[in-house]
Amino acid sequence: MTSAHPASGTPEHPHDLVGIGIGPSNLSLAALAHHLPHPLDTAFYDQQPAFHWHPGTLLDDTTLPTPFLADLVTLADPTNPWSFLNYLRTHHRLLPFHLARQLHIHRAEYQAYARWVSDHLPGLHFHHHVDSIRWNPELALFEVDYDRHDPHSDTHTHGRTHTRNIALATGTEPHIPDPLKPLVDAPAVPVIHSSDYLHHRDRLRTTPHVTVIGSGQSGAEIFLDLLRTRPPGREQLHWLTRTPAFTPTPHTPLSLEHLTPDHAHYFHHLPEHVRNDLTPRHAHLHKAIDPTTLTAIHQELYRRTLHGSWPDTTLTPGVRVRTAGRLATTKVELHLEHTEQGTRSRLTTDAVILATGYRERPHHRLLAALDPYIRRDSKERPRTDQHHRLILDPAVTGNVYTQNGTTHTHGIGAPSHTLTAWRAATILNHLTGKNPYPQPDRTAFTTFGLERREPTHIPPQERRLTPLTRHT
Repeated sequence: MTSAHPASGTPEHPHDLVGIGIGPSNLSLAALAHHLPHPLDTAFYDQQPAFHWHPGTLLDDTTLPTPFLADLVTLADPTNPWSFLNYLRTHHRLLPFHLARQLHIHRAEYQAYARWVSDHLPGLHFHHHVDSIRWNPELALFEVDYDRHDPHSDTHTHGRTHTRNIALATGTEPHIPDPLKPLVDAPAVPVIHSSDYLHHRDRLRTTPHVTVIGSGQSGAEIFLDLLRTRPPGREQLHWLTRTPAFTPTPHTPLSLEHLTPDHAHYFHHLPEHVRNDLTPRHAHLHKAIDPTTLTAIHQELYRRTLHGSWPDTTLTPGVRVRTAGRLATTKVELHLEHTEQGTRSRLTTDAVILATGYRERPHHRLLAALDPYIRRDSKERPRTDQHHRLILDPAVTGNVYTQNGTTHTHGIGAPSHTLTAWRAATILNHLTGKNPYPQPDRTAFTTFGLERREPTHIPPQERRLTPLTRHT
């Protein structure tokens, strides 16, 4: 789609905001920005041909871990036309959804909803790969260079746009553990990341012996999916995890209050070394397995014992892969170590599925020209303020907001869908200086810390903003 402001993006008519990456986070930001009383001049760029959200993991019976109200906009603006409920109404499915009594929607339906938003929301530019971001001190603007791919002629053209503010949301990429990296590139024996599971599903269903590695939701869903397709007694499935147990996610409301703005504010004010220590200790709040999935696995395994034999499956927690190699061209050998027993063994398998999670895409190449301006912590991570804004040298009068890679500053709720709309609203409140999406003073019954800290509201005169001049 084209921008709503054809002449904008030039030094004379710069954008108010340019977003890089069009995943759920920046799509939320674009949707909320579009519904402002005085809409901003925005442009969002992504190298993908269209919106895609983990297409290799959209199994038919999998759902989002968060309820449907945690869509792109509702928790910040229930009246927004880009809500999930309005998507249902537009597609004449609102009453059937109500009668289905669903709280958690299917992932495939979330993908369809977000795709609907991206197909109709103006100012989104796919087939655009952003190469670099620079600060131009003479213009007091950011320069964004991109490469545009024309799918019809298969040609590339270079372009540049100018903006007062940037919003980074480049997402994550699959994480491959070091011992298994050499195996992924060889196609003879499938060693794949869970993000590509659906693309290899048919082949894996007929592969004699399959090993799943990983303790999170994706590993559990894939193990269950494979288990259901295999004959009783001849399953030949291994499931290995580094964690000491197959840990369920806490679904009690008080536990989930760690995914609220209250906890994000509390976490942000903690000393850096305390935040570093807390982050891995809170991992179980968002990296574990939905209890319903664990129950379904156990029920399927139990059903296979009804005729007197145990299923040919091995589920072993507390195991790490030391090294791995290929046996001839048809099998993989995993060298394993049990972390509690201190014992070692070898496992020969015909395929490996790495449900080993994702890592934030690094920004160092994209932000190389801005690196001298970026303030970093003791681990060389960019420092981020409460408004999800990179802390830059005062010489830069524009803002770079980031919607990824803030777990170390905002806690384990940062990557959760629960806070997607809140984070986007926080950015827009700060960027406009007009508080168009008022935030509640309190969002949790839990009081985090002995001293309650309220969100910091920066006076207008202290905001590092460039006036948002309207262009017609």
